[in-house]
Amino acid sequence: MASIEIAPTPVNVADSGESLGSKLRHLAAAYPLGVIGAAIMVVFVFAALFAGFLSPYDPIATNAAMTLQPPGEAHWLGTDAMGRDILSRIIYGARISLAVGLGSTVLGCAFGIVLGLASGYIGGWVDLGVQRVVDVLQAVPLLVLALVMAAALGPALDNTIVAIAIPLIPYSARVIRSNTLALRELPFVEAARAVGMSEFRIAVRHVLPNTVAPLIVIATAQLGAAILTEASLSFLGLGVPEPHPSWGRMLSESAAEYVRTAPWLVIFPGIAISLAVFGTNLFGDALRDMLDPRLRD
Repeated sequence: MASIEIAPTPVNVADSGESLGSKLRHLAAAYPLGVIGAAIMVVFVFAALFAGFLSPYDPIATNAAMTLQPPGEAHWLGTDAMGRDILSRIIYGARISLAVGLGSTVLGCAFGIVLGLASGYIGGWVDLGVQRVVDVLQAVPLLVLALVMAAALGPALDNTIVAIAIPLIPYSARVIRSNTLALRELPFVEAARAVGMSEFRIAVRHVLPNTVAPLIVIATAQLGAAILTEASLSFLGLGVPEPHPSWGRMLSESAAEYVRTAPWLVIFPGIAISLAVFGTNLFGDALRDMLDPRLRD
């Protein structure tokens, strides 16, 4: 019997490139605000990664002869009361804000995933106990709980990440639990049990991956909240300590004393904080619309 050979279909690289380009254009047309938010975040990530090349001055170097210089050719965004360049401090401050924001979001989501998955899948007294703890954490406003944790742990970069991560745990835990409750009763979970899979493997291999989409959305929203909370803690003196440049600490050092005589000390760090939070919120809203089938056209 003669064998039949099927020749491989040639792949047109140009067509695939055009298809990718058309998809990107479609996404940009469908979610223009999401593209704007992503562009803002790309700019901040780029500034954080290449701060050493982009910064015109050392962000912690003082110069008594250049104190409170207004924006000009030498210092585009002016200098502060210690002669430090504002632009350089804002660029390096992106590292602090993104490090704290990403670190606290990842840590909070990791604990939230464990608690939410165990609570929703196991149920019973485990679900009852976890949800009472989550209720207590969620009953306290995020900033208030972060203030308590930061005051207890002390001002440091690692402590700030932990202090912000703990109040973020209930939000991701609630989302994971609600999705797990719906997924554990579906036929594919029953089929996995029928073939002899362990409950742990079913939860990790089959239930957890199906909660990724809503988790991405809430993690993006939490990133903006974490950045804003870090700025608030630094403003109150409980965040990242000196000599690390922080947007919130830049505001706290100048808001009361120099808001009238040197407004650039307040305006530019405030714009940086606003843009970072605005960009993450826009990007998170676009992700929600893309990943939630109920919101699609």
